[in-house]
Amino acid sequence: MPTYAYACRACDHTFDTVQSIHDDALEVCPACDGSLRRVFGNVGVTFKGSGFYRTDSRAGAKASSDSGA
Repeated sequence: MPTYAYACRACDHTFDTVQSIHDDALEVCPACDGSLRRVFGNVGVTFKGSGFYRTDSRAGAKASSDSGA
């Protein structure tokens, strides 16, 4: 199950909780009964190497296919 981060709008209390993807988002701060918001972080995916950009793969693929024929 995924871990979600929450922050209170009133007291800035932050915490993480494990919830099912089907569970409703938490709304009440356990510290002060204030309103909560879900905190979204950076995506943990990094693309390394060539071939991820349009200009990286076009020239190399064309040149190798022409020379092999």
